[in-house]
Amino acid sequence: MSDLEKVLLVRHGQTEWSESGRHTSHTDLPMTVDGEEQARGLRARLADTDISRLIASPRQRAQRTAEIAGVGVDIETDPDLVEWDYGDYEGMTTKEIRETVPGWTVFTGPCPGGETLAQVAERADRVVARLREMQGVVLVVAHGHLLRVLAARWLGLDPIVGRHLELDVATVSQLGTERTTPTIEVWNA
Repeated sequence: MSDLEKVLLVRHGQTEWSESGRHTSHTDLPMTVDGEEQARGLRARLADTDISRLIASPRQRAQRTAEIAGVGVDIETDPDLVEWDYGDYEGMTTKEIRETVPGWTVFTGPCPGGETLAQVAERADRVVARLREMQGVVLVVAHGHLLRVLAARWLGLDPIVGRHLELDVATVSQLGTERTTPTIEVWNA
């Protein structure tokens, strides 16, 4: 491993669709007023951390969260950090999807016209590989399902493990290592 100290993961602030439980991948929604306030709250939480790099999804909700958090480094955009492509389920809630596909979850069910879990894991693996070559403290601002898969892959686990890692909006999680073993040091804080 490089001189990477730790990776901080931040899920973007609230949007109208995240508040209502609607699946949002490529629909580029702005944050709500509450979401912007949540992003401002991240500034104080990150103020004492010497962040060497800030990498964010290209979606405006992630970019704006990164901007408002104001950690003093330029925002690098990484297209691999976009949210899971939900395909035909874009804008739908899990409850609505389960009306026609009982028991459906994004981790176990199909997303017609969208990505599979394996495809999301491939993107997460590329991000993890790049992170492991970086130095210092890296802040990643992205989306709930993608970050859950990324954390599972950081640990070297099957991406489906991400279904067990609930992640709220505007939270900070921390990935690190104990000696050479990848760890989750903080989750959903």
